[in-house]
Amino acid sequence: MWRIQRILRLLDAAHRVDVDNRRRQLRHMRERNDPFDVPDAEFVATYRLPKETVLSLIEELTPFLNRPDPRDISVARKVLIALGFFAAGSYQRGVGQGATHGVCQSTVSRAIAEVTDALNHPQILTKYIVFPRTPEARNTVKRRFFEVYNFPGIVGCIDGTHVCILRPAQNEEEYFNRKHTHSLNVQIICDADLIILSVDASHGGATHDSAVWNGHPLKEYLQGLYDQGEAVWLLGDSGYAQRVIMMTPIVDATPGTREALYTDMHVKTRNCVERCIGVLKARWRCLLAARMLHYKPEKAARIVNACVVLHNVARKTGAPLLELTPEEEEEERREAIEGQAHAQGRDPPAQQPQQRRVDRALHAGREARASLVAQLRRR
Repeated sequence: MWRIQRILRLLDAAHRVDVDNRRRQLRHMRERNDPFDVPDAEFVATYRLPKETVLSLIEELTPFLNRPDPRDISVARKVLIALGFFAAGSYQRGVGQGATHGVCQSTVSRAIAEVTDALNHPQILTKYIVFPRTPEARNTVKRRFFEVYNFPGIVGCIDGTHVCILRPAQNEEEYFNRKHTHSLNVQIICDADLIILSVDASHGGATHDSAVWNGHPLKEYLQGLYDQGEAVWLLGDSGYAQRVIMMTPIVDATPGTREALYTDMHVKTRNCVERCIGVLKARWRCLLAARMLHYKPEKAARIVNACVVLHNVARKTGAPLLELTPEEEEEERREAIEGQAHAQGRDPPAQQPQQRRVDRALHAGREARASLVAQLRRR
């Protein structure tokens, strides 16, 4: 028996030596390799942001990324590890054991969690994701849409996009989408410059775009502005119900008519949100339909928020636009079409007197759209 115990002690001691050696090797690897020493093009390809922008981001996030343990990796390396994961959408082990970072998977996991939490801090979210809440801010957004697309009154274009997640252990049916996978249905509202003004990643893939919008506080907010006499609306596709604050295309408009002109202008203008989503996912590829976030829905939603913050950081600092490949763009388009094929602008079933309220809202929306159609002119 004593021989067995001795062998076990020797094996345990050998294992501890191996672990210590591995830790020293990883630490030496980190000390020898400074990620900021690589060429600029390689740095942007890896982290999706220029060095100057990343340095500013590290400085801004430092107060939210404390290092109580001196053995912990630096704040800069935590941010870079998280950016690498968001950018590649690959497994954490590959991100951590690259020649640049030299950390184990558990360290990568902690770094991603900490940076995600920092990017979700209210101080950060409210700085970088801002829907225009003053007349001056809304007029700025409207003016920019009119300058680019000659379309009046727009404070944003809206669409939903799916982000794949692992099968959740609870409430699975809320996340099971029409492609028979599990996902979040993320609502995005953007301006004419592809800056995201609002994001809602709290709904599962089984929820229609229109249902996400109907429960969103911005709907009531915009309706209040309209009731006070401010001409303000979003542009949405036919998956949304026509309302005084939601302009949708006119299906089967007769060619050569003002209705056809309106629909053509609507489609061209609203395309900016589809491009915005494409740019978002091209830069932060962990959100691609072909990838999957291996997290619970709540954590996945926080990663989405973090990527939106970083997207807006990139847009506001002038980082080069990144685009999806034709194959990725087709996959995203197919996912969007299949995900909303059964929700073409229909209101949910309603009972009396709710049905009468729905009918009045639809009628008022069509009247508002008809008034807008009458105002449009070709440039």
